[in-house]
Amino acid sequence: MRLFILLILIFTGLYGRTQGIPPLQNFSPSDYKAENQNWDIAQDLNKTIYIANSQGLLEYNGAHWGLHPLPNESIVRSVRVIDDKVYTGGFREFGYWTRNSLNQLEYTSLSNEIRDKLQPDEEFWNILKQDRYLIFHSLDRIYIYDPDDGKVNWVETGLSLPGIYSIGQSLFYQRKGEGLYGIENGKPILKYDAPLLKEDEVVQIFNRNDEVLLLTRQNGFFVLDGQDLTPWVPEVNAALSGQSVYTAIALRNGGFALGTISNGLLLLNRDGRIQNQVDPSKGLQNNTVLSLYEDVDGTLWMGLDNGVSFLNLRSPFRVYQDYSGVIGSVYASAEKDGYLYMGTNQGLYYRLSGSELDFRLIPGTEGQVWSLDLIGDTLFCSHHLGTFLIERGTATNLSNLPGTWGVKPIPSRPDLLLQGNYTGLHILERKDGNWRLRNKIRHFDNSSRFFEVYGDEIFVNHEYKGLFRMKINEDLTEALEVEVDTVHKGANSGLVRYGDDLLFAYREGVFRFDAKTRAFENDPILSEVIEEGGYISGKMVSEGEKGYLWIFTERSINRISPGNLDSKPVTRSIPLTANERKNISGYESVYGPDAEGRYIFGSNNGFIAVEVEKIPPLRFEVEIERISVSRRRVDAWEKNLADPGAEGTYGNKENNMDISFYAPVYSALVHPVYQYRLLGLYEEWSEWSEEASVSFSNLPYGTYKFEVRGKTGNDLSSNIAGYSFTVARPWYLTGLALVCYFLLGILGAIAIHRAYRRYYRKRQQELIESNKRELELERARNEKEIVNIKINQLEEEFRNKSNELAASTLSIIRKNELLSRVKEQLLSSERQGTASVKQIVKIIDQSIDQNDDWEMFLEAFNNADHKFLRKLKKIHPNLSPNDIKLCAYLRLNLSSKEIAPLLNISPRSVEIKRYRLRKKMHLDHDINLTDYILTL
Repeated sequence: MRLFILLILIFTGLYGRTQGIPPLQNFSPSDYKAENQNWDIAQDLNKTIYIANSQGLLEYNGAHWGLHPLPNESIVRSVRVIDDKVYTGGFREFGYWTRNSLNQLEYTSLSNEIRDKLQPDEEFWNILKQDRYLIFHSLDRIYIYDPDDGKVNWVETGLSLPGIYSIGQSLFYQRKGEGLYGIENGKPILKYDAPLLKEDEVVQIFNRNDEVLLLTRQNGFFVLDGQDLTPWVPEVNAALSGQSVYTAIALRNGGFALGTISNGLLLLNRDGRIQNQVDPSKGLQNNTVLSLYEDVDGTLWMGLDNGVSFLNLRSPFRVYQDYSGVIGSVYASAEKDGYLYMGTNQGLYYRLSGSELDFRLIPGTEGQVWSLDLIGDTLFCSHHLGTFLIERGTATNLSNLPGTWGVKPIPSRPDLLLQGNYTGLHILERKDGNWRLRNKIRHFDNSSRFFEVYGDEIFVNHEYKGLFRMKINEDLTEALEVEVDTVHKGANSGLVRYGDDLLFAYREGVFRFDAKTRAFENDPILSEVIEEGGYISGKMVSEGEKGYLWIFTERSINRISPGNLDSKPVTRSIPLTANERKNISGYESVYGPDAEGRYIFGSNNGFIAVEVEKIPPLRFEVEIERISVSRRRVDAWEKNLADPGAEGTYGNKENNMDISFYAPVYSALVHPVYQYRLLGLYEEWSEWSEEASVSFSNLPYGTYKFEVRGKTGNDLSSNIAGYSFTVARPWYLTGLALVCYFLLGILGAIAIHRAYRRYYRKRQQELIESNKRELELERARNEKEIVNIKINQLEEEFRNKSNELAASTLSIIRKNELLSRVKEQLLSSERQGTASVKQIVKIIDQSIDQNDDWEMFLEAFNNADHKFLRKLKKIHPNLSPNDIKLCAYLRLNLSSKEIAPLLNISPRSVEIKRYRLRKKMHLDHDINLTDYILTL
């Protein structure tokens, strides 16, 4: 009993929770869109994976999943690839699948002809090839199919267990409580009836060299020697006791993979020693492993009770996932004196180097660890609580000053160290063989996470405040000069000393400090590494002894080393994306090589170890999986599949195309990415993308060639897959249509030419007639113009003469005014009694009384302004002759004073006449009489 307990303890210690496993990939039912349970797995020559699922046959090519139900839509229990056929067995159904010219699977049933001979609830659990025959095994019978003649025969087995096994050239199956039966001459014969074979279920039989190994469900491995069964490795059998193994396979490396009912996957080496256990504590999505298969690249596939998973057994990567949250996120790692240390957000953990035991927390180090620095023979732990000295799994507090970022040597002072803290810089001193905190550097209180001693200066990078440069006094007690460098600042920027260089990195690239110019200048080679990989962090790690510089980007981890033949550095890229390595941006860490030659990279829930020098180049090809061509109908899209291996020709309306492609690469950490182009539409390659399909819509007519290539990590696909096709011209641009257009064009040109000639002649005649009419009209217009000119000249002449007459008449009328004054003078003389004067006055009166002057004036006025009097009489028919006379004078714009002598009345009388005239005309008070008359 004590031995058994000891073995269990040893067994569980072999695969602790923080033991590394090969990269693991899980697929849930929602990923492959089928039922939970997966009963069997196989692979064809094109590396496509086939899985027997409870809903049908699953197909996976590395990019796309496909589900192919059986004709009776039953469960698929078994699958086997033989040559170019995929054989499956299910509920009362077995047959094979082949690919047609469209690269689609088509099913052929082998059980149709014996349908009525099948057992009512028969299911086919296994498919084997024995010589040229195919064996389909159910719990009741063994069916033997001869591909040459297509005949199916069977052997009754009675109620057997699900397994069927091949030992040499013989087939064996097991009946519970009886033992192992073989088939001889078409009949079952009991071959082995050891008690164990009656009590326990045989899971698998392995032919190893010259011995036969039997693996049982509950009791482990046994060597079959004649009728005797002896334990193969007793201590392993003790560990396997009670594991309830459900399925098992032999691996190409000589080891074994065992799938259990409730304990996940067990991996054994060639000696039967358990190397690892993969269960939900290490990322496996389900504890029940129903089927196992190792593909041609050494990837181990697992069909689970709930999903599908695979392990990359040959990968140089080992993943340590802390699913239970015991150690947390790893910020630093180091190795010293046979111990491996992990600094995490939860404390400092350790275990023996090379061990797979769980990590243990060092007491007193609970909390955030920022860095581990091995300087000389001393390991310093920089912690949120201060600084610790680490020795053989124990921690000694060196400084309880909160928040230590890191510790670095001072080249000129081997007895001193520079320590960066939340509150500035401090000096550690070694005295009497012991390290102690000596002093703080005064006058600098900024957080000092990234700091370096370079020459006679200290550089401190603060992500938000910038890069500080300072000179320190000789005693290293105070900062004498502090200035901020002109180099850019930015989040996640980093500073590191690499050999004789001081490097600063941030989003815009890597900058090298030039001691001559005292400035940071862009380093094009290192900046290209960040540009190509995608910036994620300026954190760099310098590995002094090896001369390595580590740069972390979005798509890779890059190791820079000095060139051997020139000064150009050599870059080794590790294809781990930030997502796959679960990157802690700005806090990336690397340590190595450890005792096992691996480099350790911290992640947000554990770490990844990789043997960098063993990362193999990967050869693979890209294949076109499916081509779907569609055209728009009236109410729906009509889609048709095309043969990817033949050149396609499509109608003009069939110009919408969906193309899917794949690279059969099954890697949990490094996923294929693709580039494509469509020659004939554009020549440039697309951006790299994980998307494995592309659509083209409304392609114009023409000839095209679609090309696609892939890349996995740093390796390009060995081929460029292509598909050539032509989209036909529309019917109106076909050859016949163009000939018709040509002939119609010629006929049209002739018709147009004739029509044009007719039109030209007609137009010419019309122009002649039009010109004649224009000439006649122009002549008539000219003659009329001449007549009008003459009339205007006569009217102008007449108006001038009338104006002259009016002026003369007015002069005569003014003469009356003069004579009136003379008369007044003479009357004055008359009163003196002069007779002759009376006679003169009489003559003047006669002259004044004459109305001939007015008549002459009126005639002249009418000639000069003949429309006025007519318009005046029409508007105001009630005006008297004297009113008209007054209006005529006002029309001449004469004042009352000028009008008075003309009417032989006083100016006052003229005003009265004007007033009366306004009343007769019914003018408003605000209308000026003269202005009104002038406007008529």
